[in-house]
Amino acid sequence: MSKKRGIGMACFFYGTGYGNGFPDVSTATVEIHDDGTATVRTGAVDCGQGSSTVLAQIAAEELGVPYEWVTVITADTDTTPDAGTTAATRQTYASGNAVKTACRQAREVLFEYTRTLLGVNTIAGLAAREGIIYVRGYPQKQITYPEAATRARLAGYRLVGQGTFVTHTTAVDRETGQGAPYWPYAFGTQIAEVEVDTETGEVRVLKLFAAHDVGRAVNRLGVEGQIEGGIAQGLGMALLEKVHLQQGRIVNNSFSTYLIPTTLDMPEVQPLIVETYEPTGPYGAKGVGEPATLPTVPAIINAIYNAVGVRLTELPVTPEKILAALRAKEGEEQ
Repeated sequence: MSKKRGIGMACFFYGTGYGNGFPDVSTATVEIHDDGTATVRTGAVDCGQGSSTVLAQIAAEELGVPYEWVTVITADTDTTPDAGTTAATRQTYASGNAVKTACRQAREVLFEYTRTLLGVNTIAGLAAREGIIYVRGYPQKQITYPEAATRARLAGYRLVGQGTFVTHTTAVDRETGQGAPYWPYAFGTQIAEVEVDTETGEVRVLKLFAAHDVGRAVNRLGVEGQIEGGIAQGLGMALLEKVHLQQGRIVNNSFSTYLIPTTLDMPEVQPLIVETYEPTGPYGAKGVGEPATLPTVPAIINAIYNAVGVRLTELPVTPEKILAALRAKEGEEQ
């Protein structure tokens, strides 16, 4: 048979954020309007990973209003506070915490006024859900968010909040190598099944199982999308992507010459979301962006070894490299 199948596995752990003591700060603001809607402002750039959706979900949950009532304004240097870069798998964790803090602050201002309307001694006796503020243990006593917000503003209350979150890390001791360079960590395992054509050297990744500890998943569909996107990048790194230089200049500098996986190259992906509550994250969340890329390459390389018994140590693993490795193996056996 010219086609052989193999299975490979790889595990990883990954530190969230900039790490190693580098300043990792995110700030957000929120304002509750007369109609009960809210505007969140954050410098967090949504590059397509869905951070604006997640931040809106966090704001809605913290304020106790419908998701549709929240508007998230991002990455406007005139109006949004600094939230650091969209990198290092940090926006859900760092900016999520900042948004949660800002919303809690604004909500408590509103509750401080509302408790006088509902005859409650402290704001701890109030809760809010789906745009209704009600008395804990006596939910029939309630007021709508729009009415409460409007009356609070007319009474002189300013319903705004600002939250800043600083990620905890320390620099590693250069002498001992000891320290706490990251917090929190993400963990995961991926298992790849491949088919290798021993006549052409072509590798097809047939299936990928991806189990990822993400803390609590704020948006499960978004998490699955992040995992699948990370695997696409890892697959490209393993089998396709390489920068070709000629006299110091990149010669494959366009999508027509630089190979990346298309949807037709993608295997069936089975994401497995492992939820473990992270006490420092917003609602227990951590992050999933970059970690999803890390184990894909070694899982594929290990699967190739399991299929045909050759160990490839240089990326990308092209058909030519596989055929050369197979010929070398045959020569050793003879």
